[in-house]
Amino acid sequence: MSNIKQYLQFVRPYKWKILITVMVGIAKFGIPLLMPLILRYVIDHIINANDMTDAAKLEQLFWLMGGAFVIFLIIRPPIEYFRQYLAQWVGNTILYDIRDKLFDHIQKLSLRFYSQTKTGEIISRVIHDVEQTKTFVVTGLMNVWLDMITILIAIGIMLTMDVGLTIVAIILFPLYGLSVKYFYGKLRRLTRERSQSLAEVQGHLHERVQGIPVTRSFALEDYEQDQFDSRNENFLQKALNHTDWNAKTFAVMNTITDLAPLLVIAFAGYQVISGSVSVGTMVAFVTYMEKVYSPLRRLISSSTVLTQSVASIDRVFELMNESYDIVDKPNAKKLDRVEGKIDVEHVSFKYEEEEAAVLKDVTLHVESGETIAFVGISGGGKSTLVSLIPRFYDVTDGTIKVDGTDIRDVQARSLRNNIGMVLQDNILFSESIAMNIRMGNPDATDEEVKAAAKAANAHDFITGLQYGYDTLVGERGVKLSGGQKQRIAIARVFLKNPPILIFDEATSALDLESEHIIQEAMERLASDRTTFIVAHRLSTITHADRIVVIEGGEIKEIGSHAELMERKGHYYDLYQVQHLDDNQ
Repeated sequence: MSNIKQYLQFVRPYKWKILITVMVGIAKFGIPLLMPLILRYVIDHIINANDMTDAAKLEQLFWLMGGAFVIFLIIRPPIEYFRQYLAQWVGNTILYDIRDKLFDHIQKLSLRFYSQTKTGEIISRVIHDVEQTKTFVVTGLMNVWLDMITILIAIGIMLTMDVGLTIVAIILFPLYGLSVKYFYGKLRRLTRERSQSLAEVQGHLHERVQGIPVTRSFALEDYEQDQFDSRNENFLQKALNHTDWNAKTFAVMNTITDLAPLLVIAFAGYQVISGSVSVGTMVAFVTYMEKVYSPLRRLISSSTVLTQSVASIDRVFELMNESYDIVDKPNAKKLDRVEGKIDVEHVSFKYEEEEAAVLKDVTLHVESGETIAFVGISGGGKSTLVSLIPRFYDVTDGTIKVDGTDIRDVQARSLRNNIGMVLQDNILFSESIAMNIRMGNPDATDEEVKAAAKAANAHDFITGLQYGYDTLVGERGVKLSGGQKQRIAIARVFLKNPPILIFDEATSALDLESEHIIQEAMERLASDRTTFIVAHRLSTITHADRIVVIEGGEIKEIGSHAELMERKGHYYDLYQVQHLDDNQ
């Protein structure tokens, strides 16, 4: 129920519009309730009025139907329009607010969350599940009340005509209520299971679509088909379980709503024959049964879709209530001017509490403008260490300071504003090259974008493309080579102009020619900035002020290239192995 309360927080700003929608809806549903009364009047007071001439009957019928046409043809259509429009406006606006909040929320979630959650499942919750919650607003907060009010108004009118017949008409209501209570508890659970299994299919599909090149290259189409079939079959089974129970629900509910009119027809027919009820009253009552039980059937249907909606609300707020790993302290200050001095003091780190430490008591002091290279075998903790500097994760023990201030005492966003990163696999968005470069500074002019591209050795290849800076790069930059993507990534860091740089394996996946071009751009970018380089190819970091050898989460050696080569330790051995490999 707490999830419902959270959802109502998004509904509250629109409570008056919802109330207006309900009031308009009462008029919309109330007008058709005049129809049985008109029918009763025509039968009892016009057709069967023995004391009236035919001309008088026709005149009265003309005036009665003229008034009815005014109500149904002129008054009701605009009421119908405004009721539909207001209901959909409120529902869609609330969904807009929820998605807006969710997008803001998922941008703040930690990398740990994304390493454990499939992208497709997140998308499923933000798009599919949020859309399903619209039913809670339109149906649960509007239509359900309108249907209940319609039933009450109809019953009130019926009571004025005949109390006994009215009691017969509603005698099955308690049985209906018990059936709802019995069936819909399990239906909510089955609905949630179906939604979860659908999200698993979507998550798997999203991942596999991105990995189509791998599937093709290893000829895994049949294997992947089996994997997809397994998840698809699981969703089918959950959907069939839901359908089976839903079908039983409708069978019982519709049986109840079908029996009630039969009881009324039987009892009313008996009263007409015995002379205690007029034919017009009987016809009006049978007509009112439709006016009572049509809303009741809608309530049954509403119960089903509301069950789906509540299950989706649970999934939406399960995501929205996901806690942040990285949270600013209440008194965190904004980090403005940064000189670039970094102090790593006795830092240890583990990704999960029960896992072994990835970094162990690491201490490193970096002066402003210094270039530090991290080397070592894979899995030693190099990339983990540089990911702690922008607070993608928080240290388990120890501290990291920027210009003498613990980075946990400053606003994380202001810290990252002072850091530029170029990774091995940089993400480009499926828009223009100019837009991707402008990610470094959304307010940059076209001239500033071009200047950054030139500094990154990217201008020449960009202008050689058919549409130049307006060229669309495709999803994740698929239309560009690895070297071209790296140069765009470097260009946007040039545009950002941060005092601290992090290059994490930025050239490891490139050919030698691309590496040379990008290395030149990186060195130009690193001038007069504090720079951290995680490198696999040691020949690219010989210029670094200091080289740090990390193995098993610990610092084994620190020094310049010349010093470490002279020392003939871990770095010397790594360099000799690579030098031999390069010469083979």
